Amino acid sequence: MESIREGFDVFLHDGDKAFGAVRAVRKHGIVVYVENAGDFEVPLSAVTDAHSGKVILDSGKLDPKLKQSIARAHSGEDPRI
Repeated sequence: MESIREGFDVFLHDGDKAFGAVRAVRKHGIVVYVENAGDFEVPLSAVTDAHSGKVILDSGKLDPKLKQSIARAHSGEDPRI
């Protein structure tokens, strides 16, 4: 697993659309900015992989509020674009 750095895109599944980005890296977790929702603390135990500037999370280990925010991350986008 590659070292996680600020600016990495964050996904639930590799190949999906990113829902946010790493805002900060801390000793026991990362701070993830989720589009249309703000910052969330994510424990390192929820990170399944990090490579090529991407962080993949295990949705089963995420807080319910964060999962709801991820589901709405792209709701404000025009689907025709």
